[in-house]
Amino acid sequence: MAKKIVAVNAGPRMGWNTDTLIAEASKGAEAAGAAVERFDLFRLEKYTGCISCFGCKKEKFKGHCVCRDGLTPVLDAIRESDGLIIGSPNYLSGLTASFRALYERLIFQNLTYKLDEPCCNEHPVPVLLIMTSNAPDDMYMKMMRDYRQTFSNFVGPAEIFVSGETLQLKDYSKTDWEWTLFDPAARMERHEKVFPQECAKVFDLAKEIFG
Repeated sequence: MAKKIVAVNAGPRMGWNTDTLIAEASKGAEAAGAAVERFDLFRLEKYTGCISCFGCKKEKFKGHCVCRDGLTPVLDAIRESDGLIIGSPNYLSGLTASFRALYERLIFQNLTYKLDEPCCNEHPVPVLLIMTSNAPDDMYMKMMRDYRQTFSNFVGPAEIFVSGETLQLKDYSKTDWEWTLFDPAARMERHEKVFPQECAKVFDLAKEIFG
């Protein structure tokens, strides 16, 4: 039976950087023989982050978030999967609010507060965390390493992939926003030359992780 990989897009823009890298990673997993189920967090029914109800701390619900909303199918799919691809753009020096909502619910359900058994996850699965950013690749690596550690501790062995200095618009000149912080020509050149290489790298990485 083929492995089942869940791919989660925590960004709002279809066809752009985060979405594209998740799609390439999904293709890599499929090239390794896996089946991929995808969720777009910005297109789900209403949901929230963790509401601190502590329902998941009850023995009968151990490892299961009891809050029922738009994230429930995503959490259920991840729990039954063989791997997770999750990607988010960087907003204001952090990942999106949609990412954080899922992250809180995914991690907290497996947190026990027990010294001898801090995690109750009985089915660890590999994780590939992707971040896209306007900033240089290395600017948020500490944050990404912290996420990698937490995912590794509570979901399964995690790897990270970062694409920085991304292209935001197809043509900066067609706006009146005067974004002088960016060099449009340099962004376009990077998108044409470097971003395809990143797509190939994340394809290969996913193929290796989920193969």
